[in-house]
Amino acid sequence: RLQKLKEMFISKFGSAPKFYVRAPGRVNLIGEHIDYCGYAVLPMAIEQDILIAVEPVKTQVVHLANTSSLYLDFSTSVNNIQINKTKPQWHNYFLCGLKGIQEHFGLNNPTGMNCLLDGTIPPSSGLSSSSALVCCAGLVTLRANGKTLSKVELAEICTKSERYIGTEGGGMDQSICFLAEEGTAKLIKFSPLRATDVRLPSGAAFVIANSCVEMNKAATSHYNIRVMECRLATKLLSKSKGLDWEKMLRLHDVQTKLGVSLEEMLTIVEEVLHPEPYSTEEICKCLGISLEDLRSQIPSQNMQDISTFKLYQRAKHVYSEAARVLEFKKICSEAPANALQLLGELMNQSYISCREMYECSCPELDRLVDICLQFGAIGSRLTGAGWGGCTVSMVPTDKLNTFLKDVKEAYYQSDVQRVAPEKNSLFATKPGRGALVFVEA
Repeated sequence: RLQKLKEMFISKFGSAPKFYVRAPGRVNLIGEHIDYCGYAVLPMAIEQDILIAVEPVKTQVVHLANTSSLYLDFSTSVNNIQINKTKPQWHNYFLCGLKGIQEHFGLNNPTGMNCLLDGTIPPSSGLSSSSALVCCAGLVTLRANGKTLSKVELAEICTKSERYIGTEGGGMDQSICFLAEEGTAKLIKFSPLRATDVRLPSGAAFVIANSCVEMNKAATSHYNIRVMECRLATKLLSKSKGLDWEKMLRLHDVQTKLGVSLEEMLTIVEEVLHPEPYSTEEICKCLGISLEDLRSQIPSQNMQDISTFKLYQRAKHVYSEAARVLEFKKICSEAPANALQLLGELMNQSYISCREMYECSCPELDRLVDICLQFGAIGSRLTGAGWGGCTVSMVPTDKLNTFLKDVKEAYYQSDVQRVAPEKNSLFATKPGRGALVFVEA
C-alpha cells in the first residue's frame, strides 16, 4: 500500500514523498457519549486507517490530494487557514490538525507541503475517520516543521483543534488514536489524560458492522444538542445540591464535588430531575435566571432552535454508562469463568440505554443489533455517536465464520443499497496500534 501511494504521489506531484503518517480509526467497546461529560471510556484502535504521504516544500502552500476520486484536490496558503463549518468537507478536517499545531507553536512561517491521502476507514461510519484525519494532519504538520510533542500533548491539541469544525467532542477519538497499542484496548480517563491497558478475554472476536447510514457529527445538530442537554442537567443537579452551579460544566464535576458513587448519582437524578421534557422557561425558573443569562451560560447555536430538553434521560444514561465502563474493565482484569457472558450483558445494557435514554440509535442500527444477537453475538451495541454508523458485537471465536456469513445475508444482501459497500462494512478486528510516522529510507 505504501509503494502504491508513493507511485501515485510521484505521478501527482512529480517528486517522491519524504515521509508517511498513519493514524488509525477506533471502535468504542463501551462508554458512549460520556467522554465530554468527563467520564472514562474504553476504546481500541482498529486496523483501518488514514495514511498520508508528505513532501515538505519551499512555497508556503499546502496542496492536498486524495487517492479517492470522491474527494476533490484542495490548496491553500499555510498563513491563511480558513475552516468552513457550514459544509464540513474532507480538507477542513486536515486544516483543523494543521491549524492546531501552528497555533500551539505560534509558527510564523510554517512549512508548505504536498500531501496525498489514502483512507480505509469507512467515512461517516462512527469509526472516527474524521478524528483520524485531524490527528494524522497534526502529526504531519509537527513532523514537517521539525517539532516534537508527547502523545498526550498531541491528543489534547487535536481534541481542541477538531472543535474548529464545530464538533464539541470529548477527546476519546484523538486519545486512542495516539495512545493505542497493539493487542490491548485502553481505559482512557480525562483531566488529566491517561490510559490504562485493558486485556480483552480470549475466546471472542469483536465484529464491526456498518449500518450504511452515514452520520457526520459536524453536519448535524443531534450531537451538540446532547452535549448541551448534559450541560443543562449538570446545572440543575448542582443548583439542587447547593453547589456553585455556574462553574459546573460536566456531569462528572457534580459527582466529584458531592463525593458520592455513580449509583448514588443515579438516585440523585431520580430525586431531582423529572422524566418529562423541560422547557427553556422551566430551566430558567429552576436556576433563577433570565433567558439571556441562560444563553450566556450555555453558548450554542442550537439553543435558539430547541424548545424542550430531556435532562433526566441524558443524565441517567451518562451515570449508568460510566458505571458500565468501570464494570467492563473490572471483569477484564478479574477474568471470571463467565467473563464473556458478563461483558456481553454490559454491551447490551449500553445499547438499550443509548436507544431509550440517549435516543442516538436509528431503525437500521436497531435492526442490525437484532440480527447480530440473533446469529450468535453475546453482546451487540452501536458504537460512535450513533444516528447511523456502526455496531460492535462480541462473537465467540468458534462461531465467527458462520456469524459473518449469516449477518451478510440477513442485513447486506437483502438490500440493494448495501450490497456494494459490503466488503468494508462487516469485519472482525483486533486492537491495533496508534499513530506512526514512516520515513523514506
